[in-house]
Amino acid sequence: MKAINGIDDIGLFVDEFYARVRADDLIGPVFMEVILEWQPHLDKMYAFWNAVLFGVSGFKGNPFAKHAPLPIEQEHFDRWLELFYRTIDTHFEGPVADDAKKRAGIMAEMFLYRLKNIAGNPNRVVM
Repeated sequence: MKAINGIDDIGLFVDEFYARVRADDLIGPVFMEVILEWQPHLDKMYAFWNAVLFGVSGFKGNPFAKHAPLPIEQEHFDRWLELFYRTIDTHFEGPVADDAKKRAGIMAEMFLYRLKNIAGNPNRVVM
């Protein structure tokens, strides 16, 4: 076990996490329906987590707007978190690993709350 120290470690957990996502029977089909080319998505996720965990600029985007039109509910977020936590815990420990899991939990909670408040109308999301 080691600490998450930078972009190489982020690449490891992002790649393994999304391999788990693609293989998952609940959330895999949701992702596979909308992500046709995985490398651009992975590149964006490397930049996202680098910004979130280390404050490195380079991420541009609106993650919630991308998720708003998807058919996702509490069970999908629960599975997403389960896979994310398992991926982090397989390879990493320490304050940055704990922070990654904490931030993932906050994001899942916030996304679910916001999805409930747009009442199934993704057109209410500012892109």
